[in-house]
Amino acid sequence: MDGAPGLSTARASHADLGEWLFCADATGELLFCENETNSQRLFGTPNPSPYVKDGINDFVVDGVVDPVNPERAGTKVAAHHVLELAPGQSAQVRVRLTAATATGTRAADPLGSGFDRVLNDRKAEADTFYATVIPPALSADQALVMRQALAGLLWGKQYYEYDVHRWLREHGVDPWGPNAPASGVRNVQWFHMIAGDIISMPDKWEYPWFAAWDLAFHCAPLSLVDIDFAKEQVELLLKTRYVHPNGQMPAYEWNFGDVNPPVTPWAALYVYEREAEIRGEGDREFLARVFDRLLTNFTWWVNRKDPDDRNLFQGGFLGLDNIGIFDRSAPLPGGGQLEQADGTAWMALYSQWMLQIAIELSREEPAYLDMALKFASHFMWISVAMNPPEGDSTLWDDQDGFYYDVMRMPDGATIELKVRSLVGLLPMCAATVFEPDVLDRYPPIVDLITEFIGRFSDSLPQLAHLPGPSPEGRRITSLVDEARLRRILAVMLDEEELLGPHGIRAISRRHLEQPVVFEWGGQEYNVHYLPAESDTGMFGGNSNWRGPVWFPMNVVILRGLIQLHRYYGDRVKVECPTGSGRELNLLEVAAEIAGRLTTTFTEDESGRRPVFGGNETFQTDPHWHNLIPFHEYFHGDNGAGIGASHQTGWTGTVALLLLIAGGLRTPADEMAAMGS
Repeated sequence: MDGAPGLSTARASHADLGEWLFCADATGELLFCENETNSQRLFGTPNPSPYVKDGINDFVVDGVVDPVNPERAGTKVAAHHVLELAPGQSAQVRVRLTAATATGTRAADPLGSGFDRVLNDRKAEADTFYATVIPPALSADQALVMRQALAGLLWGKQYYEYDVHRWLREHGVDPWGPNAPASGVRNVQWFHMIAGDIISMPDKWEYPWFAAWDLAFHCAPLSLVDIDFAKEQVELLLKTRYVHPNGQMPAYEWNFGDVNPPVTPWAALYVYEREAEIRGEGDREFLARVFDRLLTNFTWWVNRKDPDDRNLFQGGFLGLDNIGIFDRSAPLPGGGQLEQADGTAWMALYSQWMLQIAIELSREEPAYLDMALKFASHFMWISVAMNPPEGDSTLWDDQDGFYYDVMRMPDGATIELKVRSLVGLLPMCAATVFEPDVLDRYPPIVDLITEFIGRFSDSLPQLAHLPGPSPEGRRITSLVDEARLRRILAVMLDEEELLGPHGIRAISRRHLEQPVVFEWGGQEYNVHYLPAESDTGMFGGNSNWRGPVWFPMNVVILRGLIQLHRYYGDRVKVECPTGSGRELNLLEVAAEIAGRLTTTFTEDESGRRPVFGGNETFQTDPHWHNLIPFHEYFHGDNGAGIGASHQTGWTGTVALLLLIAGGLRTPADEMAAMGS
């Protein structure tokens, strides 16, 4: 402690960081405890100190004095201010963390005039910085939303340390012991992993640990404000101390061995092209490092998630929690295996993105051309598996015009799980277009496709009907042809199905009146449309993919529509919304969806923000109305924010969509890195 008139001051000392002073107004009583888990409360074991980490909470909330250290020392400190304010009255609380002077004494008047100067300088710097990022043509309200989305992402950086081997030892588990897998302790198979990095968190308050696909989606908007940090985040989970020796990327803390969609190569492409725009040249060494590390992960997918070697993939959980009838990571009824429309489509996208990266790298290093051929071949086999001969697709339902997951039973019988959801839209999203100059530079790719068609057309007659070059000379790799595309879009753009007022819903609204019911072994399983919170205990009931709008999946859909438009142009127009008689090309459809997404946060004609829902304080109180929360997901019918309430994370992608909604960049311009 280092007391002074008008101040409450605590001294902090660190071997590497040196001497620091924490200063607060003298009206704030300093409370001290240790930053140690309350083992007595959680595990029934003695605490190493009576002043554990929740001591400050117990003092403030419950008025319990004993948990804070009367000696006024510890590894955790807070200034406790008690304020009584009349209606409309305001008060200020000043605190400051500052380096001690060279002599170790307190800086002069740390909360005086210099305090205001520091705040004003930092605010002016922030205003100047965001003026270089946010186009002036955006409306004031759009600019407000964009700035807060980006600021929230920057605020979400947090140091994360997790030495799994040490953690297992502390829990009495020998990862090499015969009983380790049955210990009930999570992440036993990841004993090699050592994390100790600044990471962009899904939510620093509610989800203060990484998630692999969250992190990839963060990188795109982060590249607008911190391109170098975005590049670091793309590479982070591919580092040797993170990735499993078998090539799997860790999914998230509570189960590293689960599977998230493989969107890291998309993030790498986006950041690479964004840097080229900002600095005039992309970082080819960065792109090559990511590509080389992803090779191992791609091989893991091929070897582990295609158990029958049929190019139909079983990703399992894939981050979509309770979107299906069953827990997709658990054993299925009757011993069946799940063939996933989305798992297979993600692998088609993975192949396309790796193909794009390989082509880009081969511009200067021809050795990558052979890798481009490898991924072109992978995509073609996945395409054949999704669309087998004689129209006998196990995933496409020709009567419904939609893709569904299929459960394959041990006797070979198949059962369609007819849930209309994002799962059935992913095959449409697996589309990537290549410009004529790319094919002119790399004729072996065209030769490969020609040879493939010639060799297998007898047994795969649909190969004879692959789309040729567009009138502009562009070529497309796509899982769906024009006929299937139109049928899928008719469902997706139906406002009584998947098209909501604020984006594409996770599950069709038709399941409100027509739930999907599946019976097996005397047990009934069902899925029905839920626009807000989940009513199932699956995954603890804390996530809901059964109706709400999720921004990351909408971004993937937009990317697919933009790619498809680059090939079809105005030759393909569809009703949007379905049944409206309003014909739009696919680029205009993408802009329509982007606009619906952004209006989740911007003021409507009544001055209300849909994200606030029925919270009248946030809707009407001027102190709250312009403070935007970027929730985890959003009500499928009215756009109200639900889930984690500060989860800027992947919802921060709204910063990209605002550029489209403001008419400053076409979707094709803004999302070029999503697949160009």
